Amino acid sequence: MERTRVADIVPGTKVKISGFVENFRNKRTMAFIVVRDITGKIQVTVVKEEHPGMLADIDRITLDSVITVEGTAVANDYVKLGGIEIIPETLKIESVADALPIKEDSAIDSRLDYRWIDLRTEKNTLIFRLQTEMTAALRDWLLERNFLEFHSPKIIGAASESGSEVFRLDYFDGNAYLAQSPQFYKQMAMAAGFERVFECAPVFRAEKSYTRKHATEFTGFDLEFSYIDSFRDVMKLEEEMLTYMIGRVAEKFGDDIVRLYGEEYRVTVPEKPFPVMTVAEIYEEEEKRYGYTVPESEKGDLTTDAEHLTYRLAKELFGSEFMFVTDFASDKRPFYHMRDERGVPQGFDLIWRGTEITSGSQREHRYDVLCRNAAEKGLAEDVKFYTEFFRYGCPPHGGFGLGIDRLTMLFLGISIKEAEFIFRGPDRLTP
Repeated sequence: MERTRVADIVPGTKVKISGFVENFRNKRTMAFIVVRDITGKIQVTVVKEEHPGMLADIDRITLDSVITVEGTAVANDYVKLGGIEIIPETLKIESVADALPIKEDSAIDSRLDYRWIDLRTEKNTLIFRLQTEMTAALRDWLLERNFLEFHSPKIIGAASESGSEVFRLDYFDGNAYLAQSPQFYKQMAMAAGFERVFECAPVFRAEKSYTRKHATEFTGFDLEFSYIDSFRDVMKLEEEMLTYMIGRVAEKFGDDIVRLYGEEYRVTVPEKPFPVMTVAEIYEEEEKRYGYTVPESEKGDLTTDAEHLTYRLAKELFGSEFMFVTDFASDKRPFYHMRDERGVPQGFDLIWRGTEITSGSQREHRYDVLCRNAAEKGLAEDVKFYTEFFRYGCPPHGGFGLGIDRLTMLFLGISIKEAEFIFRGPDRLTP
């Protein structure tokens, strides 16, 4: 008999179920076993005098043991789990579990030590069901618009983008680095005439950051596309893609998110267009409304506190959870961001619920200007391999990157440690 998942059980049918024992009451004449798989829970009811051959196994069962049961699904209004129970014909113990070393409310670092156990709860499983739907929606939206999915190398011969915050590797007789971004290879694809590309892949950052939103390895969702007229074309594409994705998540998991994480994390599908403000306008409004000020030397970029306040500002001014931020200072943006005649980078950050989720721009595709910008930042030799992409013709293009784990974190109000399947930070390399 093929296995039936709990969510697919129909009363009056023969079924074979397998899963973890979530609850177990072993009475004198009856045993009640709640079995959990990834789709739900169901009660198995054993009348002991009818199944003497099962008694030895029933006495061996512990919480979180894995069992397989074959029997008949029957309706029973007294059963709280969906009004269905399984009357077993056979019961097999696949694995007996020791007493668990952690609880659902244990400290996060203790839970991470036993992450495979921590992930067994419905609440934590939802994290990765949501991620699956999120990345599927992003991918579907792009594929319908003629994007190619590509896979760039993660072991590279030169420190990407800036030479800092990268992991160095021994590579045979020389050095190599883990890519901190697929940026250069996305642009190589534009020079190759691919026109529209995206990638969902690991990203590595050698940052000694211990915040709730930073990790040394995370999953990036990056895209790049050609023949744009402005960085605002990039912003428009992102808001349309995110609105579609959030709608899919809301439809499939909106009720579960509220039930398991709380009403404050109810998914709201945003209205388009997303609001846009310059860095200067944000500081002006935050000072006027909230008394928040920073030194003039810091006003070319958003501080962490200013970024957090944009959530409140976006809600008050526009009734939105999102805010595009533009007109950053050139010394705060990468050399490959195109600049206008005033020297202002043609790029943006996107803030959602007070946290940056995207940095994007129109890229500089003119070889001479790109080389000049790299030299200005002292990177001419470090990025020589990259500037070569532009010597032989390259269309105007732009793009951005999203952090899948950070998006998940913001959907559910959790930390990055919980949003990743296995977290990697400055002080964590296991499990």
